[in-house]
Amino acid sequence: MIGESVNPLAVTRDAWREAAVRAGVSAVEVEVICSDRDEHRRRVASRSVDIPDLELPDWQQIIEREYEPWDRDHVVVDTAGQEPKESLALVLSAVPGHG
Repeated sequence: MIGESVNPLAVTRDAWREAAVRAGVSAVEVEVICSDRDEHRRRVASRSVDIPDLELPDWQQIIEREYEPWDRDHVVVDTAGQEPKESLALVLSAVPGHG
């Protein structure tokens, strides 16, 4: 199972990890970043949403969002300059027994 969400706070990351523990499965934690600020901003401005009435945060809200650094091992995938399939391949390569 892959659970994907914005988890800028340790409390939300801990909740996902605890869900895996309760389910008796392993967890691979992945932080997805875009190190190219201009590309990140362009992506924010050009994205679309397929959920009615869902308001996406704008660039200012994103850069002002609270963020707590990770305090344990995790995989970091930098999507700058990559196609989504390349980023997905990096994530999947971190999953034991996959690929």
